[in-house]
Amino acid sequence: METVRHSEHTLKTALISENPRLVSQYEKLDAGERRLLNEAFKPDHDLFGPITLHSQSDWIISHPEAPQDFEQFFSDPYRKAPSPDKRSIYIQCIGSLGNTRIISEEYIKWLKGYCEAFFYGLTVKLLEPVPVSATRCSFRVNDNTQNLQIHAGHILKFLKKKKPEDAFCIVGITMIDLYPRDSWNFVFGQASLTDGVGIFSFARYGSDFYSSRYEGRVSKLQKGSSSDYAVFDNYYTPQVTSVLLLRSCKALVRWIEDESDSPGVSTKRGREGTVDLPKPVDAFKEWKEWIIKCLAVVQK
Repeated sequence: METVRHSEHTLKTALISENPRLVSQYEKLDAGERRLLNEAFKPDHDLFGPITLHSQSDWIISHPEAPQDFEQFFSDPYRKAPSPDKRSIYIQCIGSLGNTRIISEEYIKWLKGYCEAFFYGLTVKLLEPVPVSATRCSFRVNDNTQNLQIHAGHILKFLKKKKPEDAFCIVGITMIDLYPRDSWNFVFGQASLTDGVGIFSFARYGSDFYSSRYEGRVSKLQKGSSSDYAVFDNYYTPQVTSVLLLRSCKALVRWIEDESDSPGVSTKRGREGTVDLPKPVDAFKEWKEWIIKCLAVVQK
């Protein structure tokens, strides 16, 4: 096990810029906001805390990348930013997100609300859900997990064709596991920054996915069934819990990190056809405490 920890000097070198545009933006911040940013350089601050690497298969070790400071990120000519005519994020649901239509709709509302809060100022629009068959993607049964998987690259091509003119990006979401190519076991998501499209699966965020009792396991596809999308009819979707909701929200904004599992929360139907879904904030206690600490600094 290894821990990556950056010194105050390293953080300041990476984050402080002399770019006139960035300096101008910093000067517009009030005193509290500046204090909050300065807190980030302290060794005991949570914002850039140490990262624990548990094995050689951890992403940072197995996928080395060249360092990038904030000014390089800001000046990257390939970095896309919203424009007046492209300020909408579209969410395309592929397959069911819940075991009933009502649960799926409530789930989508939470994802939409989280995106709107995270990407403040952009409009988040929901496209009508489509079945897997509409994408004409390839699919298979994973040899290790025995669960169905759909081809991420084929989904991206489908989304590119559906991308509206005013879209900053279009993001596909699904409860079905993904794979990018035959030689890969799985992938959580895949995106094309050039085309502004992405697909993310929340299947593995379910608390029972890696359990031997996972109900999404299927037998091998029958001969000739590799193009029969009926196999996805009534396919298993995991129970919607507060942790699953929070993980899904964070994945959707590419803010994915490990969260500890918590007991599932049952779903109850309300009197008027509504459901009482657990809220993502129920699993947000750790981050709530961090936000309170930040507010305390700003309000000094």
